[in-house]
Amino acid sequence: MPRRRVPEKREILPDPKYANTTLAKFMNHVMVSGKKSVAEKIVYGALDRIKERTSGDPLETFESALEAVAPALEV
Repeated sequence: MPRRRVPEKREILPDPKYANTTLAKFMNHVMVSGKKSVAEKIVYGALDRIKERTSGDPLETFESALEAVAPALEV
């Protein structure tokens, strides 16, 4: 913790494949011990499976799943 100034917030860059910042944040949460390539394989593999099974846009399914999991009331 610095004594003099507050460190600036880092900007989260969008993921390279889908250009979505929410997906990049999710990958950062999946990441363990700094292994981002492993997290990307897991998330992109899951999105490919969604694309095969539903034959729709996997990002829309991902966003709807996040909305379903999020709390309805913010305190």
